[in-house]
Amino acid sequence: MSLKKPELLAPAGSLTMLETAFAFGATAIYAGQPRYSLRVRNNDFGAIEVLQQGIERAHGLGNKFYLVSNIFPHGNKIKSYVQNMAPVIALKPDAMIMSDPGLIMMVRETWPEMEIHLSVQANTVNAAAVRFWKSVGVSRVILSRELSLDQVEQIRQDCPDTELEVFVHGALCIAYSGRCLLSGYFNHRDANQGSCTNSCRWDYKTLPGVVDACGDILAPQAATEREQEQAQRGAAPDQVYVIEEGQRPGSYMPIEEDEHGTYVMNSKDLRAIEHVKRLVEIGVDSLKIEGRTKSPYYVARTVQSYARAIDDAVAGRELDPALLGQLEGLANRGYTSGFFQRHTPESTQNYLRGYSESGRSLYVGDVALFDQARGLAQVIVKNRFAVGDWLEIIHPGGNSDLQLERMENADGQAVTVAPGSGHVVWLPLPAHAVGAFVARYVAAPESEAASA
Repeated sequence: MSLKKPELLAPAGSLTMLETAFAFGATAIYAGQPRYSLRVRNNDFGAIEVLQQGIERAHGLGNKFYLVSNIFPHGNKIKSYVQNMAPVIALKPDAMIMSDPGLIMMVRETWPEMEIHLSVQANTVNAAAVRFWKSVGVSRVILSRELSLDQVEQIRQDCPDTELEVFVHGALCIAYSGRCLLSGYFNHRDANQGSCTNSCRWDYKTLPGVVDACGDILAPQAATEREQEQAQRGAAPDQVYVIEEGQRPGSYMPIEEDEHGTYVMNSKDLRAIEHVKRLVEIGVDSLKIEGRTKSPYYVARTVQSYARAIDDAVAGRELDPALLGQLEGLANRGYTSGFFQRHTPESTQNYLRGYSESGRSLYVGDVALFDQARGLAQVIVKNRFAVGDWLEIIHPGGNSDLQLERMENADGQAVTVAPGSGHVVWLPLPAHAVGAFVARYVAAPESEAASA
């Protein structure tokens, strides 16, 4: 049985990210206007002319452009929604990614031909919900991140006539896919309106707390001497805790813990590349990468890795473990496969950990142009690297490794170190490396280390 190749859907917060995503293998991108998507910070697509350029570019390449309009709006945003969206819909994006039933109804009534994809924010976790959304005109459902692979497969079997999409990489929320109140509570910036401050990732310190006579949890400093003495004698049946956020010293918040852990914590990032083969076999229509506010390098690295994993899966090949190391080099908070697999088999744990560490490289620069006379390529430095380092040149046409033997500054003088962001250096790279990203290996590539 031949397997269908799923769409690889990449994030785009700018035209540069769009171009990068398509160059490295994405077949669709998603972008949103700040007012109506869950990324309120300004991006290039807030301007209608840039949005037009992005849609035309995607269609010119035979790819798709999905417009994110997935906030849960308060009344003031509903009044002008249709009027504001009319010129956007006229640009003919391939679909709108939406979550609010009211907005979905307004779009269906005003533009019945517009395809609608249900956002992960709607938290769809069962086949009955998928069938409901199908009945009101939704053509694709982006399933909740809180589902296991078996649950995804069951929904696929129960709903064969609806497109399904799942997230495979990026940030995770300590909430059901974004429905979190921490940011609104701390900073009055509502995550469900697109202005999340990522409060779950702040620096919290845990301190032992004291239960007062009313049953409230207090910091030791706020407890009476008697309450502190009772706590020290172990009068309370269970130890309780408070947390103090780094920018709010002296402000203590009670926190409760059960057998599953605490509930204000910094989540690891999702990396499900090891499950791509199973998702392809299940028949998921689209695999999605999170990260509209991240860098073009992030898009290049993730798209290239997942595109390779998809090709291997469709061809019946197993995962290339080198891809784990490539993703490990991205800035991350540690990786998890989320809820796809509750417990990693013991036989697989060392495999995943070992290859995550080997082959790891860190982003250090962009190849901007090639000087024919000097035979050198200009590199805009992003992070420190030096002569003697092993570098990886990451290019849509294929990656290559080299050990840096020499480097020059703008005046043609030999230098040994590129100190960091803000510097420009010249490296002996080929002309076709222009447009590539440069990464520094943490350790020499295994093949080179073995021959050294």
